[in-house]
Amino acid sequence: MWFKENKPFIALFFSIVSVSFAAIFITTLIDNFNASPLSIAFYRLFFTTLIIFPFILFNKKTQNELRKIPFSTFLAMFGIGAILAAHFALWITSLELTSIASSVLLVTAHPIFVGPISHFFFKERLTKLNTIGLIISMFGVFILVAGNYGLGSFSIDSLEGNILAWLGGLAAGLYILGGRKIRKTVSVVSYAFVVYAVGTFVLFFICFIYNAPLYGFDLEVYEIILLMAIVSGIFGHTLYNWSLEHVRASIASVALLGEPLGSSIFAIVIPWINQIPSKLTLIGGTLIILGIYLTTKRNIFLQKIKI
Repeated sequence: MWFKENKPFIALFFSIVSVSFAAIFITTLIDNFNASPLSIAFYRLFFTTLIIFPFILFNKKTQNELRKIPFSTFLAMFGIGAILAAHFALWITSLELTSIASSVLLVTAHPIFVGPISHFFFKERLTKLNTIGLIISMFGVFILVAGNYGLGSFSIDSLEGNILAWLGGLAAGLYILGGRKIRKTVSVVSYAFVVYAVGTFVLFFICFIYNAPLYGFDLEVYEIILLMAIVSGIFGHTLYNWSLEHVRASIASVALLGEPLGSSIFAIVIPWINQIPSKLTLIGGTLIILGIYLTTKRNIFLQKIKI
């Protein structure tokens, strides 16, 4: 009974853990293999789309659903796919130009956009407790970043990367809001396939326009990107998309603030990263968890009393 009632939050937790690997995969590809960020973005979505395709090809129920989706809904999913492509292009490029901490901080800042928008337009009201939790989470991320890299990471030398990460965060917020609405009527497989396929198509043209290579990489590059597609794509974004049907957009958005915490933990245990967090990082991580708990507390309570 407990598992059934809390399944959306368990899925959300595992999706955040999976997404937390993304920055480590990407940094490894850029630093060790000199891979183009746009090429990484393209192949990440391309491989994820290929993994989902058999679930479309061999499932008549999903095929029938795709045929019956209204044209207006298809257009909306096309727009969301283009936004997802922009998110990956902006954020992954930012990792080449600024620190992981600065990039992840700014790209996860979308609750600033999602919370107020969902409050005023989607009638997903933020209580005072939710608002306090969101503020605590953001403050925790700031402390975590300061503990790892110091405020010097926000220098003029990384200004371009910080701007790209911030825009990537804005795109992520729009992606979450759009997905929250569409996922009420479209299954996760159909939704993910259309959105990822459109995103792949858009990224192909972005790579073409900016002369980003699409072939000729070492086999290890393709293997790492494929692994990233499985971990961060399928178990990260797709599982996250499933949870959007069951939790509020503001909750789903602020939960992603766990990504900087997860990335920091993985940086400790992964040998070639080997970053030991400072006391400030541990304090910041604790505040992030506390903020996420406060932001989700009211929603869990309401589910238990069946309101």
